[in-house]
Amino acid sequence: MEKKRVVVTGWGIVSALGRDWQTILKNLKAKKNFVKYMPEWDEKFPLMNTRLCAPVEFEIDKTKYSRKDIRGMGRVAQMALTATDAALSDAGLLGCEEITQGRTGLAYGSSIGSVDPLMDMYSMLVTNDTSKVSSTTYIKSMPQTCACNLEVYYHLTGRIITTNTACTSGSQSIGYAYETIQAGKQDIMIAGGAEEFCTMDTATFDTLFSTSTKNSTPALTPSAYDKNRDGLVLGEGAATLILEEYEHAKARGAKIYAEIVGFGTTTDGTHITSPNRPTIARALELALEDANLSPDQIGYINTHGTSTISGDITEANATYDVFKRPVPVSTVKNYIGHTLGACGAIESLLSIQMMNEGWFLPNINLSEVDPKCAPLDYITGDGREIQTDYVMNNNFAFGGINTSLIFKKI
Repeated sequence: MEKKRVVVTGWGIVSALGRDWQTILKNLKAKKNFVKYMPEWDEKFPLMNTRLCAPVEFEIDKTKYSRKDIRGMGRVAQMALTATDAALSDAGLLGCEEITQGRTGLAYGSSIGSVDPLMDMYSMLVTNDTSKVSSTTYIKSMPQTCACNLEVYYHLTGRIITTNTACTSGSQSIGYAYETIQAGKQDIMIAGGAEEFCTMDTATFDTLFSTSTKNSTPALTPSAYDKNRDGLVLGEGAATLILEEYEHAKARGAKIYAEIVGFGTTTDGTHITSPNRPTIARALELALEDANLSPDQIGYINTHGTSTISGDITEANATYDVFKRPVPVSTVKNYIGHTLGACGAIESLLSIQMMNEGWFLPNINLSEVDPKCAPLDYITGDGREIQTDYVMNNNFAFGGINTSLIFKKI
């Protein structure tokens, strides 16, 4: 059976960079990050080395959503809802009866659910008191909270895919949604990822000595690929893409942002936290094979770029193993930190928009490339004007999960 073509017809985002493209573009071109020093951690978490994160100013619009609408949603699901509402509106599908009739599905992920309700559940084991546990406590805290809340809110009756795969949650949701439409199983898929900031996540990376401790200079970190980088900074946010079968989109006169033409995913099978060069490279090769492209046809790669020593070095060298040339690369994480389950969706969205803009963001905070990183073309300065028909977005996660997506300009 001939594979269906899959296009992106709408998007929405909640991020420190902004919620519309002109604001996001302005902030990217300003070349400043959104990392903040958290003075309250001095007293609350004195044993934690880092004091840095990249939070988002976000409150759900309670004039738009009723208490009943959002009673089962914690912060992470509320960000996912806000991004998805914007995406469906952008695609001309918000309130459309068609999305409730079985041919529209959902693929969405996050690392975990909301943490405050999770703590309420755990507290009963310490206090022997169940007074903090309500009928919605588990719903807010479960890993699949975004996917399930969105499915109920929009009355979807098609497929649901929950991609709770840490830092590849967003990109795997896009990849699996793409394959679902490609196989003719759905006409439309809502795909994305979200993550709310939690100091427990920061503490996890801190114990691995993977967090940045440039506490007095938050504007200078993270600094992926730089010789003097010292670790990652965690952020938060959400992004949703509306994926649609090409003929279906064309028939209804939808605006098309890009076509998804390639997806590759692998697992390392070696270590749960240390990246593996050969299997990362294989994920990129699989995406290229799926798209029927040669490496020379890719004009830009948005890299995972975590600013960790092993992560940056392994990713850069795996990329060079496949491309064997100084392909232009940069990372969004130097601006908004590592948004974990949201990063694959946020970075895919920005890659598409930059491709259409013909301008790609620079690696801010990159002064001297680590000589252990492969000789890629690390974009610096004021960014780069590049006219290309194809861009790639790569993400990698704890658990040894690797993803690569390729987007084509329409």
